[in-house]
Amino acid sequence: MTKTLIRNARIVFPGRVAESNILIDQGKIVSTDAPALASADQIIDASGLVLFPGLIDDQVHFREPGLTHKEDLRTASQACAAGGVTSFLEMPNTKPSAINQTLIEEKYALAASKANVNHGFYIGASTSNIEDLKSAQGVPGIKIFIGSSTGDLLVDDQESLERIFAETTLPICAHCEDEKTVNENLSRLPANRTVADHSKVRDHRAAFISTKRALDLAYRHHHRFHVLHLSTAPELELVKDHRNLITCELCPHHWYFSIDDYARLGTLIQMNPSIKTKQDTEELWKALVNGVIQVVATDHAPHTLEEKQQPYPASPSGLPAVENYFSLLLDRASRGECTWEQIASWTSDAPARVWGIVGKGRIEVGYDADLVLVDPNREKMIRNEEQFTKVKWSPWHGVTLRGWPVKTFVGGELVFDQGRIVNTSCGRRLTFDHGRGGYWNTPDGIGV
Repeated sequence: MTKTLIRNARIVFPGRVAESNILIDQGKIVSTDAPALASADQIIDASGLVLFPGLIDDQVHFREPGLTHKEDLRTASQACAAGGVTSFLEMPNTKPSAINQTLIEEKYALAASKANVNHGFYIGASTSNIEDLKSAQGVPGIKIFIGSSTGDLLVDDQESLERIFAETTLPICAHCEDEKTVNENLSRLPANRTVADHSKVRDHRAAFISTKRALDLAYRHHHRFHVLHLSTAPELELVKDHRNLITCELCPHHWYFSIDDYARLGTLIQMNPSIKTKQDTEELWKALVNGVIQVVATDHAPHTLEEKQQPYPASPSGLPAVENYFSLLLDRASRGECTWEQIASWTSDAPARVWGIVGKGRIEVGYDADLVLVDPNREKMIRNEEQFTKVKWSPWHGVTLRGWPVKTFVGGELVFDQGRIVNTSCGRRLTFDHGRGGYWNTPDGIGV
């Protein structure tokens, strides 16, 4: 492995930023205050750049196996590297759905030969796989689709949910939209619906009812629970008092887009949970900055443009985001709306602790050298044709942002450099320690 010295960088440590030199050896950070003339195989002058811990996206849909015309582990992980993401946690709704250890291991085997960045795979809950959930190993947690699922992954009956929360020990995360409410909303709308009706079908009430239901299960069974992709301001009241059990996350489309954008972008921003009002976007962002929300993730869920441009409701929900969300945050930091330390917590440290990911999430001696160098002053327009994702489009096409990754390191090896993938063999299977993991179990309490 290459011994690397990164010098003269402004480094985003937990809770502070300081100029220093980082020495990397055998894939680990061995010094955070190395001498500027320390011996190394590779020396990188990072003057004017900012060094962040590599991002951990804890909610992605990378489509392999079974849906690789939309995305695959190679294209998706290259998009990760381009966006500063050095680790991802992938959802189970592939084809076949990852609902047992055998299918989980098959996904890890695919990633071993294709993924350019580190990876973990959730096990999916069904109404009939409780024993598989109890015995699962090497996974970040259990994913439940309490609404809005494909295939056999919908778990909406109370008896099954009670058993999952009562009998399993892995952390649980869930997509929360109440199916009964969604169906009632559908019945009240005309057959000739447009995409603007999507937010009336999957409305505030559908999200609130389902999130409240899931939190009740977590509290009664004292089970660690992570609320995926909050989309409404009313849900914030539910997660304020987390009682050391609950964490939650925000995705870029829910802080950036509102129902006002349907007229401009149409089905390109059709999502589950749906896009909500401008007031919701503002309240969600404020809750993130104020610490009510702990994690930022993408819910990267690509479909081809041809699929997305079908008339609603034939158009599928989901959009690509993994290679642009870091810059969306950096741009906000450039305008004083958040800090670099907050970004590092939301995208690296907090997800590492929520899921008990060993050796990841911060720039500290002994941690893995998953790092990203950022030019905070670089301005660039997002263009469809320049996307690494296989579908080659972004809902942020034409948007100019300030602050972009320029070099991404995975395990101390340079993977992405100035717009190019330069190494395709660095990704490793993530290790999870749920005994010492969890959002609160750190000596310094950063982010609590």
